[in-house]
Amino acid sequence: MTQTSKTAARLPILVGVAMAATVIAVGAYVVSTKTGAPAAQKVASGPTDCGKDAFLPAGGTVSDVETTASGLKFQTIAPGGGASPTVNDTVAVAYRGTLADGTMFDSNNRAAFPVGGVVPGFGEALTKMQKRGSYRMCIPAALGYGANNPPGSPIPPNAVLRFEVDLLDFATPQQMQQMQADQSKGAPTGPAGQ
Repeated sequence: MTQTSKTAARLPILVGVAMAATVIAVGAYVVSTKTGAPAAQKVASGPTDCGKDAFLPAGGTVSDVETTASGLKFQTIAPGGGASPTVNDTVAVAYRGTLADGTMFDSNNRAAFPVGGVVPGFGEALTKMQKRGSYRMCIPAALGYGANNPPGSPIPPNAVLRFEVDLLDFATPQQMQQMQADQSKGAPTGPAGQ
């Protein structure tokens, strides 16, 4: 197995998602990858800020909620392992995004995008995660879209955003370039090409 195929084999999620052109919109609100339309759905009601109750599971208690200097609130549900992505890396995640009142505006079981291409609070949280970990975050409006909500989105101005995120994998820019080069040459890039 060549070094290139080892790298690609280690990152099958990113190859399958990023290389298949299913990368979601970056720097704008997230849309359903199935329909291309906002995926708004009312699922629950709740508080309108990032207080401790933003992290309260049904019938549970709150523990280990970290507040960063920027105001992001972050909780590790299940720790991952290894290094964390940097702002220059590309991540593969599963996520569910809701407004503070419980309105779900999007979810995806397999999305890939650059860490530096999302709202500041989401990007900051990604750099605190480890592969195969599960996390919950509450992003104050100032670290989300602020008053500039995306046109046509179900996200109102100055909305608090909540996410549950599983970090599936990540790759450096060099690893992504190598995978793209391999794919353009027709080289096998996934587990089958090991």
